[in-house]
Amino acid sequence: MSEHTEKDEKTIPFFPTHITTEAWVVVGLMVLVLVVGIIGLISPIGLGEPADPMNTPLHVKAHWYFVFLQEMLKYVPKNIGVVLPVLGVIALALWPFFDKRADSRRARTIRVVLVIVVMAAVAVLTVMGMRA
Repeated sequence: MSEHTEKDEKTIPFFPTHITTEAWVVVGLMVLVLVVGIIGLISPIGLGEPADPMNTPLHVKAHWYFVFLQEMLKYVPKNIGVVLPVLGVIALALWPFFDKRADSRRARTIRVVLVIVVMAAVAVLTVMGMRA
């Protein structure tokens, strides 16, 4: 029986001790965040002029799988060049839900030609963008 009592004396209760410790950790982190925020307000660090999403600097080059999109912006108006790929992806996602007709030879030919033209345009724009 005395062994059980010694074990109980060595334990630390969860409620006041652990909760108090965690509360002090939270208060400390909040103070740290507040100090960093105040320092940031007093002495902001700027990297330069704000970014202009409609004006890409000449030295910036996208990853190879986005080069055709960046190159397309040189040849079409920027608003159209930004919206057109998004509309294309949405059209591809929704096409199966709206095209319920039986497949015909003419429809298949149109789709094949459309895919060839789009893929050729992507390939040509990618090559042009990688050479620049």
